[in-house]
Amino acid sequence: MAMFKCRVVSAREELYSGDISVLVASGIDGELGILAGHTPIITLLKPGPMHLKLADGTDEVIYVQGGVLEVQPKLVTVLADSAERASNLDEAKIAEARRNAEQALANQSANIDTTAALTALAESLAQLQTIQKYKNRA
Repeated sequence: MAMFKCRVVSAREELYSGDISVLVASGIDGELGILAGHTPIITLLKPGPMHLKLADGTDEVIYVQGGVLEVQPKLVTVLADSAERASNLDEAKIAEARRNAEQALANQSANIDTTAALTALAESLAQLQTIQKYKNRA
């Protein structure tokens, strides 16, 4: 399978730089699959797992909180708002954040920021989905 260069960076660090054969990410209009020779595009990413098929045939799953995906003829760049390798995600901590967000929404009062609670819930669900993809590939 043909390879292309990929670079995944967040504000904190570079998570990946090298050759890949496939990138799958969650764009704002749905899931995107990128192969060598893909038409150039720039799109926003929504929170969720991003799957990379590396040159050595192994898989890398990265949670992306959002950001921008740019596809050029020989390079794909992901500029993530925040990103973390799926292997580094703490499932117990994420499940707790999900329960807290659900509880805040269930017990709505004048003190709660509904948008923040919904955002926290969506992020925790996307992180849990990333963990599931990571576990299923192993």
